[in-house]
Amino acid sequence: MRTLAALVSWLGSLGSRWSASVVEPQPIARLALIRCLVPLAILAFLATRLIHADDWLSSAGFHPPELAAGDWRQPLSLAPVAPLTAWLVAIAIVVTGFATSIGLFTPFAAAAFAMLLGYTTLADRLEAFTVSKLGTVLSIALALTPAGARYSVDAWRRRSGLARPELCSGGNVRFFQYLVPIFYFSSGVCKATGDWLTTPYVLWSHLHDSYQTSISLFAANHAPAWSWAVMQASALAFELGAPLWFAWRRTRPYALAYGIAMHTMIGLMFGPVRWFALLMIGLLVGCYAQRLSRSRS
Repeated sequence: MRTLAALVSWLGSLGSRWSASVVEPQPIARLALIRCLVPLAILAFLATRLIHADDWLSSAGFHPPELAAGDWRQPLSLAPVAPLTAWLVAIAIVVTGFATSIGLFTPFAAAAFAMLLGYTTLADRLEAFTVSKLGTVLSIALALTPAGARYSVDAWRRRSGLARPELCSGGNVRFFQYLVPIFYFSSGVCKATGDWLTTPYVLWSHLHDSYQTSISLFAANHAPAWSWAVMQASALAFELGAPLWFAWRRTRPYALAYGIAMHTMIGLMFGPVRWFALLMIGLLVGCYAQRLSRSRS
């Protein structure tokens, strides 16, 4: 009974500490850095689509036909718009994305950016990628935080007579900090339930797709065969263990370094995925770089 009571007491104490850490004030510099970097990575990813907006979103380009109602592969079908409307949408995406990044009318710009990203993701389901899907969620979150209260045009416009905040409510930052390891863990589960545990060269096989770069071609031909199995296993261990690696203060710096190195290699070796790599590096640095924090969070 004493052991059970001690366990219950320990779990209660752990829960109390976790609850306190969630609301503990966090450096607003974290939000500002995420606000600056994430929209730019999203815009860079969308750039090749934005310059062909009429072909991308309007009736002038190809669009898959609407499937039967209730088909899980197409929960919502959006009809293509007129070419002029497509160009206006593209211009609005660029304007609201840059406005969010520099912190100009931040809540409204981020909310509009999120809605436009959500629209394009649904309107172009054949090319809906992680960046556009995740970008929509991140933009909604930014719109609901004081991301423009510091290091922004909004802060510069309100500079007279107002103190610039150093901290913000912990939940504004914790959302992003919890999102990253959950995202990694989900990715790891998908890999583990696929071929990553049974086939040691899945990662090597990815180098021979249309995303191949000169660096990945060189690596595929010159890196020893065993190294690909090692990198595959380490990436899977990193993703499956991400909630622990990022939650434990002692392993957090190593997880941050591994994540940045992993995404740097992804960006160098898988051409179009470089914008996803930059987005994730921006999130990692904004969420976990120790120099941005004055606390032990």
